[in-house]
Amino acid sequence: MKVKPDELRSHRWFGTNDLRAFGHRSRIKQMGYSEEDFAGKPVVGIINTNNDISPCHFHFKQRSEEIKRGVLQAGGFPLEIPAMGLAENFQKPTTMLYRNLLAMETEELLRSYPIDGAVLMGGCDKTLPGLIMGGISAGLPLIAFPAGPMMRGCWKGKTLGSGSDTWKYWDELRAGNISECDWRDIESGIARTAGHCMTMGTASTVTAMTDAMGLTLPGASSIPAVMAEHARLASATGRMAVEVIQEDRRPTQIITEDAVHNAVVTTLALGGSTNAVVHLVAMARRAGFNLSPEAFNDLAQTVPLLANVRPAGKYLMEDFYDAGGSRALLKELSPLLKLHTQTINGHTLEDNISDAEVIDSDVITSLVNPVSKLPSLRVLKGNLCPDGALIKPTSMDPAKLKHRGPALVFDSYKELKERIDEADLAINESTVLVMRGAGPVGGPGMPEWGMMPIPKKLLDKGVRDLVRISDARMSGTSYGTCILHVTPESAVGGPLAAVQTGDIVELDVKNGSLNVLVDPEEWNNRLAALKPMTYPDDRGYIKLYRAHVEQADTGCDFDFLAGIDITEPEIL
Repeated sequence: MKVKPDELRSHRWFGTNDLRAFGHRSRIKQMGYSEEDFAGKPVVGIINTNNDISPCHFHFKQRSEEIKRGVLQAGGFPLEIPAMGLAENFQKPTTMLYRNLLAMETEELLRSYPIDGAVLMGGCDKTLPGLIMGGISAGLPLIAFPAGPMMRGCWKGKTLGSGSDTWKYWDELRAGNISECDWRDIESGIARTAGHCMTMGTASTVTAMTDAMGLTLPGASSIPAVMAEHARLASATGRMAVEVIQEDRRPTQIITEDAVHNAVVTTLALGGSTNAVVHLVAMARRAGFNLSPEAFNDLAQTVPLLANVRPAGKYLMEDFYDAGGSRALLKELSPLLKLHTQTINGHTLEDNISDAEVIDSDVITSLVNPVSKLPSLRVLKGNLCPDGALIKPTSMDPAKLKHRGPALVFDSYKELKERIDEADLAINESTVLVMRGAGPVGGPGMPEWGMMPIPKKLLDKGVRDLVRISDARMSGTSYGTCILHVTPESAVGGPLAAVQTGDIVELDVKNGSLNVLVDPEEWNNRLAALKPMTYPDDRGYIKLYRAHVEQADTGCDFDFLAGIDITEPEIL
């Protein structure tokens, strides 16, 4: 049964006959609106994360107008409200530090204004997770609108993928294999249109898992940002936002345990970013149930890699879309999915993918002929990471799936940068780089420092991968034998803080173990001597963040925000 006009939340602002409503109506009229524009109509809040320093979102100025057009076509009243944009490349030390702030802002925008439901506009890595986390907690009907990937890059006829080729050619520059002029040409050719990274980085992964959960229109995640189809998607999303309000479809009706299962399966089949684990765990906990990294680990044993997209494959998101996009991938994954889940358009996942087909089977492969049979993700446990760490087997040197070597320890990212290219650095191909002080508390914000650079003295010898361990994250566009999200982190007294240079570290990806081979008595003595770091100079948001952020295995949310506790304030 459709929501009646006097049952709309916005009716309490605009529909009653009292002094408060007089003030609300007079002020909305002050902006040039008439009662015919808003009276009795669903108010759609368009939460737009565009700003002048977010290249992933700079087409959102136009897309918001197209969303408004769709809202008006469906009989709604659109109100665009800017929210904090998180520009991955520019915001330091990391956008992850501010994901929770965006979540809080989104929740309070939706809670405090006369909004009946929302369109959440995001794409760059942390924006969509932050928007959705806040949207879940606010509890209002919503639909997500993904920014879409940029088009492919190019340099001297070579296809460039954002992020992945940045790291690749940076190593070649440092090794002397390309010139400074080449490097500048790559800089100008690697990111040429609006949209987020066109590799299977965090943005492509998170938008795809949001699509698989049913929070977007079907197939929305893979449409490139600058295509006409993306503009049409915007208007269709606006129309659907009105229907979502009228049918009272709440996010917790969509984000069920089965829907999250579908998101996990999709992430693994895409060879997606390790960051997706942190974000999906946080979203699930906002929706009221626990999800652990082990759920990814368990499913990774049976979900093969089907998306032949960089960094685990060779193509880019533009190719993925032309090959059939996310709907085609989900169709191939059907035997592994919960097809009965309800999606935001009122249909089941099965309904939404019934007519999908793969156009190019080299880009989107099948369960019987996957890109790789290695698991896309592995959770490691051991005396270095009792609460877990993550690694991407499909994006590393297979020769290092089992490895033993001496640790070379850096106490901070700053120290790593200062020392990594020293000519007398005591390092060889078997060395295990260890960096600490880069977790949620230590970073702060768990920056993407986990793909530590290869020392120049090894680059010159042709070495392009080393075992690297940290409590940091890494970009989803990164690759290599990088062990990430070591939990608990060193700054809170985790065992990574007890490792010393020269200790032998043993990695066994197949068995899921990561250990330092130190005499147990000595190791226990080291652990007993550890103390959490203190930060007396913190102020403002960072002080709040360090006091309340949780560890990576529980999603790095704030301890006072997880779980459902939707108490809408009374409007007086």
